[in-house]
Amino acid sequence: MLNAKKKSVYTLDLNFMGIDGAIASYLIPHSNGAILVECGPGSTIPALEAELHKFGYAVGDITDVLLTHIHLDHAGAAGWFAQKGANIYVHPVGAPHLLDPGKLLSSAARIYGDMMETLWGEFLPVPPERIQIPEDNEVIEINDLQFRTLDTPGHANHHYAYVYENVCFSGDIGGVRISGTHHLRLPMPPPELILEKWGESYARLKHEFSLGRFTRIAPTHFGIYPDPAWHLEALSAALDAVKQWLETVMPADPSIDSLNRQYSEWSHQRALNDGLPDETIDAYETANPTWMSAYGLQRYWRKYRMQD
Repeated sequence: MLNAKKKSVYTLDLNFMGIDGAIASYLIPHSNGAILVECGPGSTIPALEAELHKFGYAVGDITDVLLTHIHLDHAGAAGWFAQKGANIYVHPVGAPHLLDPGKLLSSAARIYGDMMETLWGEFLPVPPERIQIPEDNEVIEINDLQFRTLDTPGHANHHYAYVYENVCFSGDIGGVRISGTHHLRLPMPPPELILEKWGESYARLKHEFSLGRFTRIAPTHFGIYPDPAWHLEALSAALDAVKQWLETVMPADPSIDSLNRQYSEWSHQRALNDGLPDETIDAYETANPTWMSAYGLQRYWRKYRMQD
C-alpha cells in the first residue's frame, strides 16, 4: 500500500470501451484507506479494480468517492461502491438521482437504447446513509485531507469541481483533453448545456487559479496537467469558438442529422489544425462523442437563443 503521507494523486485509467485515456478515476491515499475522485461507469469496474490493485488497494479500502456530477461515465459505479461501504459525495441537485436513479436511467436509455448495458453496465442506487451532500465552497475533511467544492454549472446543473492541495479536479466543466495534447473540446450533451453558465464557471476557475489555489488541472477525460494557464485559456477559446460557430450555423435551423454532420466536420477540422493524429481523434470521439454535443447544442439554441 502506498504511503498516504505523501498526499499524492494517482490517475487510474478505466480503459473505457477498450480505449486508453478516455475516462479517469483519481486515487488519493490517506491513513485509513483511499479516496476516489470519480468512479466511472459500472461497465469499467473490473478495470478499476485492476488499477487499484496496481497501487496496493482493494475496493474495500475505498472509504469515500467524490463525484463531479452524476452522468453515467462519471458516477455509474457510485451505488456499487456505496454498497461496498464507501461514502458518496455529490452536488445537491444530483443527490436525488443517486438515491433513486429511475428517472436518470430512463433519460439515458432514450439516448443510448440497446447500448446502455454495454456502455455503462449496472447503475445501483446509493443507500441514504452513504450519501454526503456538500454545499458550494464547502471544505470536505476526510482524515487529514481537505477538498473544497466549486459549484460549476454549464455542462450540467449538478456539477462540482474540487480543489485539493494544488490540483483542480475539473470534471467536464474544464473540457476534454487527452493523450497529453494541446487540444481541448467541450462535452455538450443535453439537457442542461447552457453556454452562458459555462462561461461563468470558467471565470470562477480562472479566479481560483489567479489566487494560486491550484497549479495542476485534472479533467476526468483525461489526466493531470501541469499547465492550467494554457488549459484555461484553451477552455475560454473553445467556448468562444462554439458560440461563433452556432451563430453561423443555427439561424438556418438545420435538422439534427445536418447539425451533427456539420458539427462533426468542424470538430474534426479543429483537431487536424491542432496536429492530432487519427488515433487520438478517435480517442477524443470515444471520450466525447460529437453526436451527443450536436443534440445538446440544438436543445440549447432552441431553448435559450431562439427567443433572442
